Amino acid sequence: MPIHLDDTSHVLVLTGAGISAESGVPTFRDAGGLWEGHDVTQVASPQGFARDPILVWRFYSGRRAAMAGVVPNAGHHALVALEARLGDRFLLATQNVDGLHLAAGSQRVLEMHGGLMRTRCSVCDRPAFADTTVYRDKVVPVCGQCRERQREALLRPDIVWFGERLPPGVLDQIAAFITAAGKTLVFIAVGTSGEVYPAAGLVDATREVGGTSWLVNLEASTNASSFDHVVLGPAGRELPALFAP
Repeated sequence: MPIHLDDTSHVLVLTGAGISAESGVPTFRDAGGLWEGHDVTQVASPQGFARDPILVWRFYSGRRAAMAGVVPNAGHHALVALEARLGDRFLLATQNVDGLHLAAGSQRVLEMHGGLMRTRCSVCDRPAFADTTVYRDKVVPVCGQCRERQREALLRPDIVWFGERLPPGVLDQIAAFITAAGKTLVFIAVGTSGEVYPAAGLVDATREVGGTSWLVNLEASTNASSFDHVVLGPAGRELPALFAP
């Protein structure tokens, strides 16, 4: 059954690892939260980076290498088509760092957890920059801008690690969209676990303004009972059908 959208409808989409898994992107959950025997928090936290930056860069370099040949799937493209219909009445917030939404052509995207193919300085305010380098040497890249100022600073992946704040303004943009939409809001969570906050709380925020919520997942998420509608199945199959005019 397609989601009914009219000329006043505002759509907020939240995507998680499930939509990218259909393109072949591995998830932490696939390995029980482990990588080469290391707990993910050892390679995805400021403390882990301070303790062993070489290990952290080896992990993210492996993830970058694994993206070779990976392309957006029908679920990503369905969201691009929906954005084309709605324009500024559409907003996509993703927990994924793989960049597949941007590769598919989505424009109104908030990358809540950063981007795998970007790098930034761990010290200075130099803007994050595109970087597809797979660092295999046992040398951590350093910031050239800091070096010019005669100080040493390590570069790090532009990823929001465990214990870090989301990028500035992201939550404010989402909150403003929800408030402006009010009862016309349709919230759709795709491929999410329903366990990571504040993203998992968006369904509650939707209810508070009188909007409607949909969950599209392979299996019921932790917060599935909070949604008005639950559709179980792969996003690549379900989203194109839900968004049919």
